[in-house]
Order: sequence, then structure tokens, then C-alpha cells
Amino acid sequence: MTIKDKIVLGVDPGTNVMGYGLIQITDNKPRLLAMGVLALNKYDSHYLRLRRIFERIISLIDEFLPDELAIEAPFFGKNVQSMLKLGRAQGVAMAAALSRDIPIFEYAPLKIKMAITGNGRASKEQVSYMLQNYLKIPKEDVLPQLDATDAVAAALCHYFQGNRPQSDKQYTGWKDFIAKNEKRVKS
Repeated sequence: MTIKDKIVLGVDPGTNVMGYGLIQITDNKPRLLAMGVLALNKYDSHYLRLRRIFERIISLIDEFLPDELAIEAPFFGKNVQSMLKLGRAQGVAMAAALSRDIPIFEYAPLKIKMAITGNGRASKEQVSYMLQNYLKIPKEDVLPQLDATDAVAAALCHYFQGNRPQSDKQYTGWKDFIAKNEKRVKS
């Protein structure tokens, strides 16, 4: 099966550091377009951090015109406040994509690691190493913040799913989001 030429924006959401990565698939071969991080810990206000996430995702969309967004789903931890903040960061990134009618695909961290390394419990360093080899990323281009390679991993995981995404949730726009989340949307 061949995948049509497309660009996938991967996002590793966070409220201290948000990673992003873009891959382009041409002739069924992925290549890295860009990756980076948005450092948010310099902002005191949580709401200002959310605004910066939205603005950065919009600027990446406007610059690279991705066809799809692959985002790491929040994992369930013990700290409820951290989970809430992470969920907000993810929601803002998703809202930015939805505002530009970009389909969204969520992948659990375990699934992303499994797709990239073959081990769902792989470390961030192992994921980064595998991406460097697979996408031929020069070592000097890899950022010390592994949030960037985690975002690239989300995009590549999505590519590996082919045209049959195994995402738990997919949204093609605001109307689709509302239709699939009626209980969450209506007050």
C-alpha cells in the first residue's frame, strides 16, 4: 500500500516544553522537514503558556501546511494537577489544528515507542537513536531536549499506521469534534 504524498505535524504536548516535528512523505518515504521545542517555563502564567502553544502550532501550520496532526495522548499519572495541565496543553494544540481543518490523530506513548523501537517501554534516548538512524538525522541536528524527537516519533508512528490509523480518536474539524464529544461540549 502506498501513502499519498503528505506532511505530518507531530506534537509532544507539555506546559514546560512542547516538542514538535514535521515529516514529509514522498513516494512512500518519510524525511524530516523540521523539529524543535517551544520553551514555556519562562512564562509565569499558565494561560500565557497555553496561548504560546496555540500561536506556535498555528505558525507551524501556516509555514509547512501539514495534512495531518499526530499528537501524543496524555498518559495517566498520579499527579492530577500535572495531568490537567498536560491535557490543557494537548487541547490547545488540537484546537489550533482544528481551527485550520487539519485532521487529528492521537497515539498513546506506549504505541509510539512500540512503533519506533519495537519496545513500548523504550527510553526517550532509545527513541531518539532509532529516529536518527531511520530518518538519517545528523547527530548534531538532534536537540538536547528529547521532546522534539518525541514529537517526530508521533509523526512517524502515524506514518507507520498507513492509511489505517489506529488512533483512539480522530477529528476532521470542529463539527466532527463536537459530534464525537457531545457530552463534553454541551453544558
